[in-house]
Amino acid sequence: MKELSSLLISPETLIIDAIKAIEAGSRQIALIVDADRRLLGTVTDGDIRRGLLRGIGLDNRVSHVMNLAPLTAKPEQPKDAVVRLMQEREIRQVPIIDENGTLLRLATLDELLHRKPPDVTVVLMVGGLGTRLRPLTDTVPKPLLHVGGRPLLQTIIENMASQGFRRIYLSVNYKAEMFEEQFGDGSAMGVDIQYIYEDDRMGTAGALSLLPERPTNPVIVMNGDLLTTLNFQQLIDYHREHSSKATMAVREYSFQVPYGVVETENQRLVSISEKPVHNFFVSAGIYVIEPEALDLIPQGQPFDMPQLFDALLARKEEASVFPIREYWLDIGRLDDLERAQREYGKFFG
Repeated sequence: MKELSSLLISPETLIIDAIKAIEAGSRQIALIVDADRRLLGTVTDGDIRRGLLRGIGLDNRVSHVMNLAPLTAKPEQPKDAVVRLMQEREIRQVPIIDENGTLLRLATLDELLHRKPPDVTVVLMVGGLGTRLRPLTDTVPKPLLHVGGRPLLQTIIENMASQGFRRIYLSVNYKAEMFEEQFGDGSAMGVDIQYIYEDDRMGTAGALSLLPERPTNPVIVMNGDLLTTLNFQQLIDYHREHSSKATMAVREYSFQVPYGVVETENQRLVSISEKPVHNFFVSAGIYVIEPEALDLIPQGQPFDMPQLFDALLARKEEASVFPIREYWLDIGRLDDLERAQREYGKFFG
């Protein structure tokens, strides 16, 4: 039980503190218990992100998002039976409880199978012209602009490497040779970098049709002008938990109408809302794509991510959204670049 102490929280714990317990415990789960350590429920990163989609803020109690009926196992159950149960339900952790519901330990699929993290391909889209950052990008591609004293793309690749992702493709077009000169084969950074050459601009998804071989595992696709502290393994887990063919990371975006908005019914005034704020989820430029979904991308033609998701929806395939709660910044304009310079040390120093 001592090894689980960092994972144990109460129903009154705030969601923001539950996140800290999940991340500190490295098991991707927190266990909600009472004063006698009887299991009341569990909470995962996915539970919290689904709560964000429902509008539940991080300052609410974890009881608002916890799983009240988690899958559990008894200590006498054979290991093979527990593994089979976890695989059937596509989960990675099962609390082991006694006949009184007291938590004994936490079984994880990786530990039971002694398996390594999945082999996931990462594709970074770095071929854009960066027109909104001219004249800086007249001579240097946007992902190679320095932020925090190093190329932006170097930070992205090092972040991927630190999380265990080794196979990385750079989809290049504009000034492709500068990326090759900067990163080579990636061995100096502990990764394997290969290049996808876009002779013509292929859109945000079209370059995936140029992969030299069809992946056997999910592909993480990310724009090469993003700074984020996202845990990509949590993104992969969320994607698999929902059995999705494709998952889109999203950010919340608020827009305030600068006028009083009038609601009418024919000529009759119904209400007036003074400068209302509208909240939306917008694409964050990060995706997870299953190999079968890649088959929907036409070969060698321009194709954008919205088109891919539209094609999946038309086929009634499962497509999910993953709300980002971590630091995220799209460096598209000069003021974004200046903000990145100010904030880099706080999140990546």
